[in-house]
Amino acid sequence: MNRALTTIEQWFAHRGWEPFPFQREVWQAYLAGESGLIHATTGAGKTYAAWMGPIAEWLASTPSDRAAPSLRVLWITPLRALAADTVEALRAPLDDLGVPWQVEARTGDTPAATRARQRRRLPTALVTTPESLSLLLTQPEWRDLFADLRMIVVDEWHELLSTKRGVQVELALARLRGLRPSVRIWGLSATMGNLDQALDALLPAATEQPSRGRIVRGLIPKPIVIETLLPETIERFPWAGHLGLQLLPQVVAKIEQSATTLVFTNTRAQAEIWYQALLDARPDWAGTLALHHGSLDREVREWVEAALRARRLRCVVCTSTLDLGVDFSPVDQVIQIGSPKGIARLMQRAGRSGHRPGAVSIVTFAPASALELIEIAAARDAIAHDWIETRHPLEAPLDVLVQHLVTCALGGGFVGSELLAEVRTTRAFRNLSDAEWQWALDFVVQGGASLRAYPEFHRVIERDGRYVVTNDAVARRHRVSIGTIVSDSALKVQYVRGGTLGVVEESFAARLKPGDIFFFGGKALEFVQLRDMTVFVRKTERRDGVTPRWMGGRMPLSTELSHAIRARIEAARSGVFRDAEMEAVRPLLDVQAQWSLLPAADELLIERTQTREGHHLFVYPFEGRLVHEGMAALIAYRLSRLRPITFTLAMNDYGFELLAPEPAPLSEAPGIMLDTTHSARRWEISGAHMPLFGIDHLADDIIASMNATEMAKRQFREIARIAGLVYEGYPGEKSARQIQASSSLMYDVFAQYDPENRLLEQARREVLERQLEHSRLAMALRRIAAGRIIVVDVPRPTPFAFPLLVDRLRESLSSEKLADRVRKMQLALEREAGMVPGKDRQTT
Repeated sequence: MNRALTTIEQWFAHRGWEPFPFQREVWQAYLAGESGLIHATTGAGKTYAAWMGPIAEWLASTPSDRAAPSLRVLWITPLRALAADTVEALRAPLDDLGVPWQVEARTGDTPAATRARQRRRLPTALVTTPESLSLLLTQPEWRDLFADLRMIVVDEWHELLSTKRGVQVELALARLRGLRPSVRIWGLSATMGNLDQALDALLPAATEQPSRGRIVRGLIPKPIVIETLLPETIERFPWAGHLGLQLLPQVVAKIEQSATTLVFTNTRAQAEIWYQALLDARPDWAGTLALHHGSLDREVREWVEAALRARRLRCVVCTSTLDLGVDFSPVDQVIQIGSPKGIARLMQRAGRSGHRPGAVSIVTFAPASALELIEIAAARDAIAHDWIETRHPLEAPLDVLVQHLVTCALGGGFVGSELLAEVRTTRAFRNLSDAEWQWALDFVVQGGASLRAYPEFHRVIERDGRYVVTNDAVARRHRVSIGTIVSDSALKVQYVRGGTLGVVEESFAARLKPGDIFFFGGKALEFVQLRDMTVFVRKTERRDGVTPRWMGGRMPLSTELSHAIRARIEAARSGVFRDAEMEAVRPLLDVQAQWSLLPAADELLIERTQTREGHHLFVYPFEGRLVHEGMAALIAYRLSRLRPITFTLAMNDYGFELLAPEPAPLSEAPGIMLDTTHSARRWEISGAHMPLFGIDHLADDIIASMNATEMAKRQFREIARIAGLVYEGYPGEKSARQIQASSSLMYDVFAQYDPENRLLEQARREVLERQLEHSRLAMALRRIAAGRIIVVDVPRPTPFAFPLLVDRLRESLSSEKLADRVRKMQLALEREAGMVPGKDRQTT
């Protein structure tokens, strides 16, 4: 074995490298039969830390002239875009080391002929996605295909851990462990705070003793330098996105200074807008400026990735599709448009510059609003203190379990007691009750209590003690549905004369009329027609189009970044303005302090004011948009119970607004004593004495405060697809609108005839956790209860309140009318503040 490792060390030396201690540790652990989790920075060498163990095992025990064995290493990646790069990286050492292994990918992009060949025999190493792995497990011969499996690698585990795809991986790992108990499992992760939980989710659930596995920490995180493009003028009354393209000249100048640049955005729509703006500003960059996001066609994405590796591109505007493990040479610089909203995301993206051990990563921010300058300074603090977000594993999503049962029934069938024991080895289902198991089994066999009369929902039958699928139609429908864990209702975008561009969401396509123009993939397209789940388009020279708005654009602040922001505001309250960003935003904070106050980290600021629109209540927890959405509805509901009152709500990452025709009955809440004569302007209350923000009956009050039924119906749509109750079908079979109607009908049937249906309960639970962040909301309320609440009467909206006013107006005004209205409001408030801010700020 030592000779094999020496050979690998010589290969490293030949390439001018030296293995890091953590890589050697992983090789030795693998050869000793151990599993574990590798945690190291981007570009530190995690791939070869995992890959060289099985190669050393082969070199030590196998004659060099033997043919390539069947599958030994299964490599699971979260993105199809990563598969090709991973295959290339794994192949690189094989010829030099004389290892005759085959390395291939199997994803949704793999040609049909290759997939057919792989059904008969898998390569020695297979790079695949969770969905494609589940599809392999539906094959009756899957046990033969995986019979010699030695190692499973789960790449970018932090991206999968807290998702249903992560649970899908957990169940697949349990299936493979049942076949190969000695298989070694290694997770790779670059940014994660809860490593112990992450390891537990990879390995068999602990029973009497902890799971056997080790956490291997790689290199010390490399330095990250954060720079910021400061606008010439900092508006003291900002609104979300108001800077945006105003910084375009500075972004162009920054790109000109480097040979290669990645411009990261948080949404696909933002990527399209910035790509078009950069191309309009510099038409001579055509051909060296590219766009990359998940909705573009695979061939387009692969061309961009190849051109980036070859350094043929000056700049790529991208989303998160390039902040994971796509393998390319380090770029000279990274520019982040707007706040990244999370520390791990920032570190991942910054790591694309200097993407090699020991190099310094530099990221330049182009803030989208003045308040984001505080976020940037706070992010610098969070990185310095190593405040990295945790990724909490999901608990028992029964829709994923139902899908897995049908997968196992297709893959040669299963014995109920045996599969139950296997499922309970996963972290997600380690506490699965007998009643829950029996419900899931009954659901796939008979359709549950309310669908027994419908044969199409009798998907699995019991035969001689084994549960199997015998109906070919059920098998086809199930294999189509496996990918629905990640799919949104997406329609293909295609030229009338052929050629595919990518996909857009149905909600966008449904609004298009023939002749409408929209921008996609950096091109201006004219909509022709929608037919057979396809948006047919033709090229156009017109520039009066719109940009598709994909779902998922609301990226809230993380808990760790929220904490750092509150600390920065408290420091400003004490007169501490460290860093250029805080100095730049100081005029805004000075007005906020003069008109109201800057809250300490343990204070909740509430502002009351009256305008021509009505009576406003502005509340600033600084906890992120999703928490504020739930908190706004909760407080409005609790206030309305004191006195009948109707509120209009608005929220952003910093706070929320309650607007009503009459004053909110804040002083009528139990335990609250405010001077209603308004002779005073400020009151201080102990958070523990304000039941409006209490956690008693929290879940019930949240459900009562919102249109929880409609939200649960929308969430049930995803659950119904995953569980196989409805399916998208093949092109031309069923539209997304029909699927929505079917899932809504199914929800109503269950609610009326099977109210104890566990999928209904799951939908309600997911609304609370995923859409309203119930757990984080409860944490925020506990924090408020432990501190002080400051109520301030202000004569006019403050700088903190202004973005909330604009967000509410955005819902009812066109972009042109909104800009005019906002500018008038800004000028009026600037006059009240005493002067218009000067233009003496410099770009740094």
